[in-house]
Amino acid sequence: MRHLDLLVIEGALQWANQGHRLWLCTVLATFGSSPREPGAMLVARQDGESLGSLSGGCVEEDFLERLRQGEFDEPVQQVRYGGQGAAPASSRVRLPCGGSLELLVERLEPDAATLTHLEVVHATLLGRRSLIRRVPLDGRAAHFVAAEVAGPSILRQEGLIGVRIGPALRLIIAGISPVSQACASFASSLGFEVIVCDPRDKARQEFMVPGVEVQAVLPSTFIASGGCHAATAVVALTHDPRIDDLAMIEAVRTEAFYIGVMGSRQTSCLRETRLRRSGGLTSEQVARIHMPIGLGLGSKTPAEIALAVMADIVRVHRGRARDAL
Repeated sequence: MRHLDLLVIEGALQWANQGHRLWLCTVLATFGSSPREPGAMLVARQDGESLGSLSGGCVEEDFLERLRQGEFDEPVQQVRYGGQGAAPASSRVRLPCGGSLELLVERLEPDAATLTHLEVVHATLLGRRSLIRRVPLDGRAAHFVAAEVAGPSILRQEGLIGVRIGPALRLIIAGISPVSQACASFASSLGFEVIVCDPRDKARQEFMVPGVEVQAVLPSTFIASGGCHAATAVVALTHDPRIDDLAMIEAVRTEAFYIGVMGSRQTSCLRETRLRRSGGLTSEQVARIHMPIGLGLGSKTPAEIALAVMADIVRVHRGRARDAL
């Protein structure tokens, strides 16, 4: 899940607690070019207030206008934008890219059942394990079942849609540097929850990236305390072994899907020796660490290095091999 979807659920909880009826929209499938992927969410009120996104803007505009006009009064509906539009409540809107988008629209009443359901979704996005949210198409109450470690975002069965929910993508940045600043900015725009850890007061005072959580602790301490889950990437970007090496020693003991540390090939060789000798890491643990970090873009400036780092994280998250790029 993306951090934006966490914000959607937090907003939905707030509105439901205020007594607003909600419409929760989930992207089921996309065909052609689309800025959001299956599983992405938007929540809306009937007055047109909304959080999240479904596309580049044209779909949201049409959906919210139809909602204000009183459409989508069924407990559960499937809606298609673009394409041939065979689904109920299909729109005549044609996507500029020529593709199509299929949505699941759920009408949620502001009652105890909705609040409990949203609380479970919220806890799952903040937790460590994934669930499948099973939504019956006949309007019966949605429920949850345990999810396998990996699998598709959307599962379809006769009369039922399954939506995989799990921890929001998280990036832990070990230590503050010019590269850290750029990396935090890129990651936030990509939808990651970003946490920066640095015990140095001066470094934290100079760090200015809106919306990023800053922890005044050693990164290794934060990681060891349970800061990582399976949707976490950990990057060390300071060139300071006291910060970077300790972060790597702790990160390889977690489920993090990406672990990387900045440095030249020579620096990386020396670091590997230190991690084996002083950190006691095994060959398997060392092999999990991307060093040098990032794609080989010939990066020179902090922003270029950060771009290479985030590109490599996205590559691993999407399951793409380097030689497939």
